[in-house]
Amino acid sequence: MMDKIKKLRDKTGAGVMDVKKALEEAKGDMKKAEVIIRKKGLVRAVKKSDREVKSGLVYSYVHQTGKVGALIEIACETDFVAKNDQFVNLCKEVAMQVASMNPKNVKELEAQSYIRDSGKKVGELVKELVGKTGENMRIVRFTRYELGEI
Repeated sequence: MMDKIKKLRDKTGAGVMDVKKALEEAKGDMKKAEVIIRKKGLVRAVKKSDREVKSGLVYSYVHQTGKVGALIEIACETDFVAKNDQFVNLCKEVAMQVASMNPKNVKELEAQSYIRDSGKKVGELVKELVGKTGENMRIVRFTRYELGEI
């Protein structure tokens, strides 16, 4: 049981007790427990969505070809979370999504299937991290650049 708790905790970032409860509820099934944790994280995200976001990052991504790039702004509540590796990774993933899929606005971006896992929407990525960190976050704005495009 401890091995499962450790693996699921590493994969989801959820607390030990949350992981243990999810595994018990799922009768030891790792995939079901992960779904339970995700759902609980999304519930937490909804509860935090009205909290003010004053920190965050402006993050840039340029594709290896040098022909496409994106500049994004994602906001969170504190500088502490803005400097967290998971938050920085979220910024990178969202910027890559913008460069790859060329959404027209934030609403469209959040509704897009995530390029690395088509079973998830981009908005769910943000909500999952809200559930893990306990802080509200949101994609504020973005710009995409493509060589020769005016």
